[in-house]
Amino acid sequence: MEDKNYMQRAIELAKKGAGFVNPNPMVGAVIVKDGKVIGEGYHEQFGGLHAERNALKDCKAKGTSPSGATMYVTLEPCCHYGKTPPCTEAIIESGISRVVIGTLDVNPVVAGKGAEILRANGIRVEVGILAEECKKLNRVFNKYVVTGQPYIVMKYAMTADGKIATASGESKWITGDEARENVHRLRKNLSGIMVGVNTVITDNPMLDCRLDEAAKNPVRIICDSYLRTPLDSNVVKTADKIDTIIATACDDEKKVAEYEKRGCKILILPKEKTGIDLKSLMLELGKMGIDSVLIEGGGTLNYSALESKIVDEIHIHMAPKIFGGSSKSPVEGLGIDDITKAIKLNPINTTWAGTDLIIENEVVY
Repeated sequence: MEDKNYMQRAIELAKKGAGFVNPNPMVGAVIVKDGKVIGEGYHEQFGGLHAERNALKDCKAKGTSPSGATMYVTLEPCCHYGKTPPCTEAIIESGISRVVIGTLDVNPVVAGKGAEILRANGIRVEVGILAEECKKLNRVFNKYVVTGQPYIVMKYAMTADGKIATASGESKWITGDEARENVHRLRKNLSGIMVGVNTVITDNPMLDCRLDEAAKNPVRIICDSYLRTPLDSNVVKTADKIDTIIATACDDEKKVAEYEKRGCKILILPKEKTGIDLKSLMLELGKMGIDSVLIEGGGTLNYSALESKIVDEIHIHMAPKIFGGSSKSPVEGLGIDDITKAIKLNPINTTWAGTDLIIENEVVY
């Protein structure tokens, strides 16, 4: 039970890195000696010290030797040189005698080698304490490092009868303040935010993060097959301050130049029946180091994303309201005619945000 408690603390520490460490994993570490915590740390920012080194640094600051102690770490310690030296070296040099690892690293550069090096140096290593929780912590990193493509979370707000707007097209605001704050937390934690051009034309959103503790604004990605994004829209007017990508199938050099002059990055991609090739877009975003994307589009983009099978999770924000009528649905497109072909969801978490219900689901293809 003690091992689980200390690992749970390491998980809590790791979560503090959300939105600051992408595309690196979130990692937390706790050092325990004689039944007392003598050091704690987490990966605080991309390019900074890893959790293990920060925990050892904490020991030193407190004047306590980690020799003979146990380290609890949510992810297997790295054993290669990157922006920082290998954590395995620091652990070996510290005299720590036991390392408890939540889950092994899926990165082929590490993938069990870190644990092997520790064992080869006489350190007792145990793997698998709260493994599922530790894997969930880094589902974004795990997909990105294995496939090179971003982890995709689709979010939409709807009424209890499944509407995302009134009969007149009003959509602000379906949910309350608490649910909208949760959306900004998602924007903070994920690297990019994606909408379709119709959302830009209709709502003229900023697509920024308005949390005080935000690490940075997400990269804004507009899916715009024919380059219809208004030049006076908020996303274009602020493209010199917030990274903005317009993914298009239009290769009109004059049009492209107008957006580039204002700071937008234009990605010219193949066109599919309902818009740009989203699978190609995912590959390009991955190459740019964008490890995760929040889709906040309308029904057309949502359908295209699901049809392309790029969505990993769907977060449904449901308000206790009914609009009635035949107004817009969260997912439009052609729809299915055979109930057995429905896209299936696996609910993984439900929470309340004020009076609104948030249902988080894995998409099952």
